[in-house]
Amino acid sequence: MSDELNNNVPADDAAVYVISVAAEISGLHPQTLRQYDKLGLVSPSRTEGRNRRYSLRDIALLRAVQKLVGEGINHAGVKRIIELESAMANMALEVAQLRIEVDALIETNPPKGLTRRRPTEVIIYKEEI
Repeated sequence: MSDELNNNVPADDAAVYVISVAAEISGLHPQTLRQYDKLGLVSPSRTEGRNRRYSLRDIALLRAVQKLVGEGINHAGVKRIIELESAMANMALEVAQLRIEVDALIETNPPKGLTRRRPTEVIIYKEEI
């Protein structure tokens, strides 16, 4: 893509969509978005005037919440699932960073009697919505 085109595409976490647009994109009613915000399930950014602004990441999360609710999980359960998935993703990133650091340390100061582990791919599982 050209730089000109990239400048016109907002980042996934850029809070640019008003509630009516976010509702239309996510396929949910604006009141549902307000309810999810009130429950702390999806908390969009706010403007100085306190208007909600949703990002593409927020909209994807709205769809994930709706899917879980549709599967019969209550709001407290959905909130806990979201928290655990976020914690798991953060830990996976941290483990990947630590692996890089350990490999660099082993490379500069190889331990005697230990064999270097074979490189492995780090796979972060994210269910498609």
